[in-house]
Amino acid sequence: MTQSMFSREISSEGRFLRQGNRFTHRVTADGSSGFPVEPGRYHLIASPACPWSHRVIITRRLLGLEDAIGLSVVDPVWGEDGWVFATPDGRDPATGLTGVAEAYRANDPRHGGRSTLPLLYDAKSERIVSNDFRRIPLDLATEWTEFHAADAPQLYPRELRAEVDSLSELIYNDLADGVYRCGLATTEDAYQDAYEQLFSRLDWLQMVASVRRYLLEPDRITDVDIQLFVVLVRFDAVYHDLFRCDRQRLTDFPLLWAYARDLFQLPHFGDTVDFAEIQRHYHHTYQWLSSTGTVPAEPDRADWLTAHGREDMPQMPQ
Repeated sequence: MTQSMFSREISSEGRFLRQGNRFTHRVTADGSSGFPVEPGRYHLIASPACPWSHRVIITRRLLGLEDAIGLSVVDPVWGEDGWVFATPDGRDPATGLTGVAEAYRANDPRHGGRSTLPLLYDAKSERIVSNDFRRIPLDLATEWTEFHAADAPQLYPRELRAEVDSLSELIYNDLADGVYRCGLATTEDAYQDAYEQLFSRLDWLQMVASVRRYLLEPDRITDVDIQLFVVLVRFDAVYHDLFRCDRQRLTDFPLLWAYARDLFQLPHFGDTVDFAEIQRHYHHTYQWLSSTGTVPAEPDRADWLTAHGREDMPQMPQ
């Protein structure tokens, strides 16, 4: 990818303003959306290196939807045509696509922006259902309940939806999108605003991590824990240096660092993390941000597997 790919998303003040989602249909249990829940019909196209994809990959695994919804993984490095498949013939055997841009052009020939992931694809009609990275995991949690594993967690519980939605906005605006607004800012004012907002939110989350094990519940994860995890697991590996989010590392926030390790050690969190792929994605795809053009050594997984001590936290209320 070249810097020009983001040019239409940079304001006149030098601020990164992420493009909107082009496809926002939904798969619904009652079929009212035109895309009914149907095991084997839909396919998730994603990259574990991409945080937005990673959130959906973890959600799919936690809910036990692997047999109901297929998964195709793209190469972590963008090519001239964006996300492509690293198969011997260059095609995804499940969908027949050569890349994400091909699907976008087939569904919207006028689309001129970036072809983003994750992508929920209807293999029956060969149509894109959605690239709405914020809505897809919530629908997996609420519309596909008939096919959830017996021990699947309630990631978007009805009684907590207002709290989940509110915290989700903070995590998205200040952290998940905030790191990109730091890294892709082209003016000092734009960078400083995003930088201060980012670290103010991390300071606040360090305080939250001092009073309960997970963000909204003392003893169970919700969707917002997944959202925060995919940011934190990339922070020291890429965001701190490459995106100039360099006031502190994650490891300098002792309670957040313990919280991140706690999640990493849960099933379907750490085993979906590939630090080498993450670093390849960022340092090659955003290579103009690198002063050396080299990919640094990946983080030591052993550090993420050290004791975190959070299972002994007192069960304090919100």
